[in-house]
Amino acid sequence: MQRPRRPFWLPASNYYVLAVATVTGVFFLAWGILQDGGEPSPWIAAGVISSGVLIGAVFLREVVLRSARNRFRANQRRLDQSLHGFYGPARQRSLPDKLTLEKNAAILAEIKRKSDAAKVLGRFAEGHRDVVDMCLEYISAADRELPHVGLGSPRIAALNRGKDVANQVHHFHLLQWAEIEARTLTQEANSRTKVTERLETAQKALGVVDYALHYYPYDRNLLDSKAVLGEFVASIKLSHLIEKAERAAFKGSHERALKHYKDALFILSHEDVKTDELDNFSRKIESEITRLRQLTKGTAGSEDRGNQV
Repeated sequence: MQRPRRPFWLPASNYYVLAVATVTGVFFLAWGILQDGGEPSPWIAAGVISSGVLIGAVFLREVVLRSARNRFRANQRRLDQSLHGFYGPARQRSLPDKLTLEKNAAILAEIKRKSDAAKVLGRFAEGHRDVVDMCLEYISAADRELPHVGLGSPRIAALNRGKDVANQVHHFHLLQWAEIEARTLTQEANSRTKVTERLETAQKALGVVDYALHYYPYDRNLLDSKAVLGEFVASIKLSHLIEKAERAAFKGSHERALKHYKDALFILSHEDVKTDELDNFSRKIESEITRLRQLTKGTAGSEDRGNQV
């Protein structure tokens, strides 16, 4: 079962720039066609046609696309509420003080049932996270129970087998949850326009992977995801600092631009992973720092010569 597909949506500024470009193209295309056809006032008819396209573009975004977006959000809220109602009781349930053979078997059967349900609703992170929590509760309860079980009791073997099952289920669903949640947050970060919001959302995705690595620090997939997300977070910070530096340099504030570039280099120096993208950032920053230092020295030298004169 898949999440509803997110409807097409662009920020207003991007959408209307695209719309104006389209309308301009339609205007000149219509003008050329009408002029070749011998229309006495082709620019008037072309203006009417392009105006209709512009009105259609506004209607498309503000009525059709906005309605689809609102429906998507409403459906998503209903699905989340339904999932919370379906999975919620397991999180609120407290395990019995003593895990008898019957209770132990019943809890493991419940874990298996919820695990199967989460696999059916495979792309919903909430279902996987609920199974993860159930497994952790069971493992914790079994660890508390085992020291008090008498030697030779059949409960020892049952609890140890139960822990093995719970650990396997926990591993599978924690990785599923981390993958889905991190991917969703990364997509959300890419759709954000404000740098602070992009960075905050990207760091949440990185936090999800870090949480999973707390349990499985040597899992190759998690380590690869951490490296990719770390690079993503760093690229957001670097792009923002480089943009600020370029604006400062354009305004003639060379010292401020140098400060921003040095901050960017500091971030790069603390990155454990080196990739082509980060190497390109590094080369660009070092080149700009060299150029700005030369400009700063040249300006200072000109001022000294002027004072001597």
